[in-house]
Amino acid sequence: MSRQKRRYNKIKIALLENEKTNIWLAEQLNVSRTTVSKWCTNDNQPTVETLFKIAETLEVDVCELLVSHKKS
Repeated sequence: MSRQKRRYNKIKIALLENEKTNIWLAEQLNVSRTTVSKWCTNDNQPTVETLFKIAETLEVDVCELLVSHKKS
């Protein structure tokens, strides 16, 4: 049985911290709910341009969605 690392999705975390839903983000960005769901489950990734729009919409620095703050 292969062991997978658990990967935390930063878009999902930002949504939770801002008390927003996938549906809300989809409406703000004019994309489908399915698209946002795929971003939040790491099944698909947004373009860099869209990532900047997500950060702006959630009022977070885009680096928070990209850079791991995990200490080694």
